[in-house]
Amino acid sequence: MTVQIARRLFTTTEYHQMLEARILTEDDRVELIEGEVVSMSPIGSRHAACVKRLNQLLFKRLGQLALISVQDPIHLGEHSEPEPDLALLQPRADFYGQAHPEAEDVILIIEVAESSAEYDRQVKIPLYAQHGIAEVWLVDLAAAVIEIYRRPSAAGYEQLQRRKRGQSLTLQAFPQLEMTVNEILG
Repeated sequence: MTVQIARRLFTTTEYHQMLEARILTEDDRVELIEGEVVSMSPIGSRHAACVKRLNQLLFKRLGQLALISVQDPIHLGEHSEPEPDLALLQPRADFYGQAHPEAEDVILIIEVAESSAEYDRQVKIPLYAQHGIAEVWLVDLAAAVIEIYRRPSAAGYEQLQRRKRGQSLTLQAFPQLEMTVNEILG
């Protein structure tokens, strides 16, 4: 016989109250995913270098066309506030100082995975699709590939492309911006 345990899901408001009450601190590497407070994978040196490289590449190529958010929260409905490695956001004069960006503010999310690729594929990327994020890149450092997810639906992304070393990729929102996998992976 299987016993079902009732889970109590947290809202983003309750999650922020835990931070204000110091139950959680900004030093805790956690994020709210579908109502659960989830530990994030530690950031290794290859992962950190890739995030820095992407940040620099995107800034050089996009300039003022988008805001680059690095490991900051994205508010996705009542029960999720993931912290993707990078997000390209619609520019706003207040730099989202009044509230975290929401799905409609996001141009692109990039997750860099050294050891978390399967979790990202099974949990985070479907979450982004459910909330209508137009484009997600998964930089899989172990496999040395970049997966490009486009055309979100409630069932997931309808389009998946894989790029490996020697190939290039473009952003759906900025097709004139071309980068190579080699530039991203280093």
